[in-house]
Amino acid sequence: MFDTLSNLNWEVIFQLASIGLIVIAGPAVIFLLAFRNGNL
Repeated sequence: MFDTLSNLNWEVIFQLASIGLIVIAGPAVIFLLAFRNGNL
């Protein structure tokens, strides 16, 4: 029972982490590109 709960938690955490990275990486890359172009 503990094994199944830990596995489910890890799967949910991994999915949320991957989605969060994609959602954060998108605007972050665009912001960095615009910031570099603005400075240079």
